[in-house]
Amino acid sequence: MLPTEQVPAVYHRRVGDITLTAIGDGHLDGSMAVIQNIAPEEAARMLREAFRPVPRRTAVNTFLIRSGGRTALVDTGCGTAMAASAGKLFRNLAAAGVDPGEIDTVFLTHMHPDHSNGLSANGLPLFPRAELAMHEAEHRFWHDGAAMAGADEASRERNFQACRDQSAPYRDRLKLFSGGEVFPGVTAMPFPGHTPGHSGYLLASGGESLLIWGDIIHVPEIQVPRPEVTMAFDIDPAQAEATRRRVFDMVASEGLAVAGMHMHFPGFLHLVRHGTGHALIPEAWATAL
Repeated sequence: MLPTEQVPAVYHRRVGDITLTAIGDGHLDGSMAVIQNIAPEEAARMLREAFRPVPRRTAVNTFLIRSGGRTALVDTGCGTAMAASAGKLFRNLAAAGVDPGEIDTVFLTHMHPDHSNGLSANGLPLFPRAELAMHEAEHRFWHDGAAMAGADEASRERNFQACRDQSAPYRDRLKLFSGGEVFPGVTAMPFPGHTPGHSGYLLASGGESLLIWGDIIHVPEIQVPRPEVTMAFDIDPAQAEATRRRVFDMVASEGLAVAGMHMHFPGFLHLVRHGTGHALIPEAWATAL
């Protein structure tokens, strides 16, 4: 019988004594209209020249961290409400041999639905033992009544209300931070702009390091060569661009390995200086840990 789907989207990588596992949640096909600050025909041309589909196709990744005898998950994917092509997190966790009950901390890079919709279902937490951790500014923004009232109707329902509903089952085990070490060998790094509390997570162990940079970019074929390109769902587009440029310079200068939520699975890469800008170098698949 011929195959009808890929093998489970699971890929392991070591960072010193930390085991990091990319767990794919699938992909989303979305409108080109959300790509801002670039002519639509130019964005389409760049994707086609990179042999990517138009309209855009965006990967959704999550990352499992096992460090110091503990297990954490960074982001929870799209859940069941966004697209049939996404919401694969729990199937792929099972393929990796990980029960959701083993996870003691769920970290969010931010609370957009493709990152937090997998937190709960029908008012019950899908990670029964886990505390929920995020930047304090992120939680504050999505629970701000004035901010919700000022948003358009679609955003009030899709973003504000969904964030509140998804996080409510964790209200008694909520951990808010402003930065610093948040897990063994893991330091939270505020990267505001995309959302007020958007954060990355720097893993460091045994002289090795890797940065999970969240949503620094959504469309790599466009935003790496053109960092001025923003997305319609950036809360503060100017700050998102400034943060992207700052993070690009940091990872290139320090030679940091990077993992991204919207990079092509498994999402590991390096960024290097190229002329007056940067170039992306995907990390080669390793057969051994």
